[in-house]
Amino acid sequence: PNPPAEAPPRAPLFPGAREAMARLSVAALLALAVPAVALIAPPRVARPARGGVASLRSAGDASPKKVVVLGGDGFCGWPTSLHLSDQGHEVIIVDNLSRRNIDNYLGCESLTPIETIDERVRVWNAVSGNKMRFEYMDVAKDYDLLVKLLRDEKPDAVVHFAEQRAAPYSMKNSRTKRYTVDNNLSGTHNLMCAVVDSEQDIHVVHLGTMGVYGYGTSGGEIPEGYLDVTLKDGRQQSILHPAYPGSVYHATKCLDALLFQFYQKNDGLRVTDLHQGIVWGTNTPQTIRDERLVNRFDYDGDYGTVLNRFLMQAALGIPLTVYGTGGQTRALIHITDTAKCIELAINNPPQAGDKVEIFNQVAETRRVRDLANMISERTGVEVRNLANPRREDAENELEVSNAGFRSLGWTPTLLDDGLFDEVTNVAMKYRGRCRQDKVLPSSFWNKKTAAACETDPNRFEEKGAAPAV
Repeated sequence: PNPPAEAPPRAPLFPGAREAMARLSVAALLALAVPAVALIAPPRVARPARGGVASLRSAGDASPKKVVVLGGDGFCGWPTSLHLSDQGHEVIIVDNLSRRNIDNYLGCESLTPIETIDERVRVWNAVSGNKMRFEYMDVAKDYDLLVKLLRDEKPDAVVHFAEQRAAPYSMKNSRTKRYTVDNNLSGTHNLMCAVVDSEQDIHVVHLGTMGVYGYGTSGGEIPEGYLDVTLKDGRQQSILHPAYPGSVYHATKCLDALLFQFYQKNDGLRVTDLHQGIVWGTNTPQTIRDERLVNRFDYDGDYGTVLNRFLMQAALGIPLTVYGTGGQTRALIHITDTAKCIELAINNPPQAGDKVEIFNQVAETRRVRDLANMISERTGVEVRNLANPRREDAENELEVSNAGFRSLGWTPTLLDDGLFDEVTNVAMKYRGRCRQDKVLPSSFWNKKTAAACETDPNRFEEKGAAPAV
């Protein structure tokens, strides 16, 4: 569905604190051709399994399949669609283009210029020799069309990206909160019902989020979806990991998980739910084949993911915006690995009667301030602490298992493996499209964080003042 038509009242600003400044020149960005392994402190890599390396499973069925990609025009959906097509799968993109409409609502486009979806598909088919297709549809509203599509096309799998994906946007105001719930839950439930009504044996692969586990200190390794517990009477049981959402967006993903559990139990649907970390990077081996295939690059306070936002800010000489102390630990994954993991999930579906398959789609974890300081030290762009617009722990530890995908042969792309230069070059190339007034956060979790911003000296741009010396 289309996002709200009129802009909401501007939220009040919030307060903040300072952080250390770095010293090297902005010109150092252009020297990022040095191996990125030299750029970063040692990461905390997601654990393959307790006690050692995950045992390898079968590589699955890699034969060509027909795949419907819901939300295939978006940041994760577009490169995944191209990757699947490039691997020989028949891909049908379904999208209502709502993310493009949200650009209009926010007054902030992708840093990279995005062609129309028809042009994107035409160019891909021309350069690849494949026949990817696009169908305009709102899966949250056009139920009959969705059922007809599944009956007519009889896909082997449906990949479900068709949800409003930004936590800050979901907290912006009551309209965006309600839109996120209405769109995400209606879309997911319609898909479950449509698979049942289509009477087809379709594997559903859903892109979820690590945020379903919450962002407090985990107190130990977070398993993949299920938790083995001992009840008071001594019985052993495997339960769905407790949900602890930190935003309306994350709450919808938790509710998605319950819908999957019900429809698997009630109707025997085969579902794989992927709890993904924060995505970084822009292009993939497919999107670089023609400039018109370029992926989205969001940098604004609502949709810009943390590492991409930092790299864009450094490229333009904008202070790196760290929320609170920067002690939040986040799980990360490169956009290329998103597409690879989706294909692995498609090729390794649960069998009939199996419980919902859950993978943690994560490469590694990092503290936000460590990312910012690393980039700052290489580029000379200062780190600026802002009061955290979110309601979350100031500091947290995060230890995550990713044994499932590793057992299927996945080798994660780590920050140390490079690709910072690719993101930076994209930011430099399109820096003229940046609206610097959209970089600071403009969505706040509650009235307290919103009201406090009025005294934040580090948001000096909004006050028409110079930075404090």
